[in-house]
Amino acid sequence: MKKFVFTPKLGWSVSRYNLFETCKRQYYYNYYAKYHPEYPVKKILALKKMTSIPLEVGNIVHDINKTLLERLKITAKDIDKARFYDYARKTTQAYVQSKTFQEVYYSRMKSVGTERVFEKVRISLENFLNSDRLTWLTDFAVPKKDEWLIEPPGYGETRIGGMKAYCKVDFLFPVKDRLFIMDWKTGKPDPKKHRKQMVGYAAWATYHFEKDPAKISPIVAYLHPHYKENDITVNSSDIEAFARQIRKETAHMNKFCQDVQKNIPKDKALFTLKKSRLCDYCNFRALCD
Repeated sequence: MKKFVFTPKLGWSVSRYNLFETCKRQYYYNYYAKYHPEYPVKKILALKKMTSIPLEVGNIVHDINKTLLERLKITAKDIDKARFYDYARKTTQAYVQSKTFQEVYYSRMKSVGTERVFEKVRISLENFLNSDRLTWLTDFAVPKKDEWLIEPPGYGETRIGGMKAYCKVDFLFPVKDRLFIMDWKTGKPDPKKHRKQMVGYAAWATYHFEKDPAKISPIVAYLHPHYKENDITVNSSDIEAFARQIRKETAHMNKFCQDVQKNIPKDKALFTLKKSRLCDYCNFRALCD
């Protein structure tokens, strides 16, 4: 993969722009804590670091799938499911005990028990283990396992239409003359949002591996409550249109910077609070209250 020298200049990502559109104040707290004139940076960062039950389920499943795929690179022997689920439960317990949950911090729950999180983790993992996709990976993708990318390190920095962007894939692998990209989801399907994310991954792969977009197959794998896939078709026109969209969205975020090159924000007052039902699920609710 191509490497880049660090620059403070703002870089587009699906999650960054989604947050920007959802609430400018939440966006400010998330990305510009050190510029806040009122609250200590330590307090804002502690709130930012909080997790939630749905978010932690996704984190745990991603990490265990990473371990599962790394094992598959070593051996295709049948998995001892009793040991696997015991490992998954212990991993869940370790994550739960080491995290501050938004649901507890804001008094919606007294505590978050391991089993409450593990139940959805277990179902998600079980659905993947029993899927035709895992069998297909074993049969057709393993021969080129040395070329697999499983949650590569870093933030997935790339260039899309010359614009700085971040698109970090979960799992990329070749089969014959195609590149496949898989992304795990433990939440509800969101076709528009998820297609945008996967086109971004295809653009990332096109840039780093100089691959024809038509030879890239992004796949969204929904793991809960049942296993279901959404295959995304991408071509050169999609990548070009995506680059134009990224340019427009980056320009929109840059309007809130007093120094674009250094990514220094304008006054906090310009990052207006958008009240909605989502406020109840915002990590920074305490600051707004």
